[in-house]
Amino acid sequence: MTSALEKIDATTVKLTVTLTEEDLKPSMDHAYQHIGEQVQIPGFRKGKVPPRILEQRVGKGAVIEHAVNDGLPGWYSAAVDEQEIRPFGQPEVEVVKIPGSEEGFEGLEFTAVVEIRPEVTLPKASDITVEVDPVEVSDEDVEQRLDNLRERFGSLKSVDRPAAEGDFVTIDLAAKLDGADVDTVQGTSYQVGSGNMLEGLDDALTGLSADEETTFEAPLAAGDHAGKNAQITVKVTAVKERELPEVDDDFAQLASEFDTVDELKEDLRSQAARIKANNQAVQAREKLIEALNDATDFELPKKVIEDEVHSHLENENRLEDDEHRAEVTEEAHNALRAQILLDQLADDLEIEVEQNELLDYLLNASRQYNMDPNTFIQQVEQGGQIPAIVAEVARSKATAFALRRATIKDTAGNAVDLSEVIGSLEDEKKDDEQIDEAAVAAAVEQAAGDTK
Repeated sequence: MTSALEKIDATTVKLTVTLTEEDLKPSMDHAYQHIGEQVQIPGFRKGKVPPRILEQRVGKGAVIEHAVNDGLPGWYSAAVDEQEIRPFGQPEVEVVKIPGSEEGFEGLEFTAVVEIRPEVTLPKASDITVEVDPVEVSDEDVEQRLDNLRERFGSLKSVDRPAAEGDFVTIDLAAKLDGADVDTVQGTSYQVGSGNMLEGLDDALTGLSADEETTFEAPLAAGDHAGKNAQITVKVTAVKERELPEVDDDFAQLASEFDTVDELKEDLRSQAARIKANNQAVQAREKLIEALNDATDFELPKKVIEDEVHSHLENENRLEDDEHRAEVTEEAHNALRAQILLDQLADDLEIEVEQNELLDYLLNASRQYNMDPNTFIQQVEQGGQIPAIVAEVARSKATAFALRRATIKDTAGNAVDLSEVIGSLEDEKKDDEQIDEAAVAAAVEQAAGDTK
């Protein structure tokens, strides 16, 4: 098999693949065998029909078509590897020559037009400087976390007054569309100001006391009439406010493992610092991508973006929404550009994903989806998603590797140490040593087995 590569534009190539009769023979033999098992010809057992008889019965064209359909994915993959390209999406394949299409030609020739990952030259990670916000934990941060903790241990009590923001109300809802009832909900609990039920509901509830009702117009949020404006009648049956416990040592012992409020507050301060450090690492990642983006200029595969946008809008049933199309196109453009930058970064840093790293990712993902890990991993494998997940793990690993080598400062010019979040160069050395030791152990075990 031979292949040739033609560059159509910066992100599109054309592969021309030619197979000899000998290259084609395994697929032809398989086609004869498979077709022979499917047809019943008097005088022959299934699977034992000679090729000449099969050609007379189904036609040689059908055999060739079966062989081509069966072999094309493998031949295409081999040509991709030979030409060392990284395709995006599915190729547009055209068979241009089949056995017998020209005098003396008994092989196969096909072309595949496909978009590829563009060539990108990145700066060295050690030459990159990113600036992030400083980690500053204020007394207000601690008080906010303390208030959140108090709310968890608070209780609701009924009050005889109009509802205000933050109150919890028990309500009945009825929706009408063109005078016809379309939906009713009774006795549901809702926090005024949360904004997570119906547009305009918070304004309608504010100022209503128990046993009072009002009507307003709003688009329905779900159901067969979702998005349509309806007349909504809401009735308040109870108004409650949250009563928070006093902040004292008793509360500290109730809400935590600490004996005093001072100890609890110190722990809350540490929690806030860890969260801000994690946020700082996320910001550093975003700034790293910005720095890589500013240092490079390359075209993106247009069809990949078009297909992604079309699929997104089709799923939302908004193919005719031009304004939303523009928003989704920009999002797809930015996401694909970031993906290409991180893929190139992983290549430059020679990132390899270890089996334990892939397993950790899959276990964490299974927890997020609240699924049994074995079931989740099996579904991922059956869906052919492992290569995409490996690529995602490689991008995350490349980001951490790059940030360890980059210069990171806060807006005040102070050096920032993210090693608690992303690890350090020393951690990489330890990992390499562990891998080397494992390789040596495996080699010793293999050598011992060879001598037996």
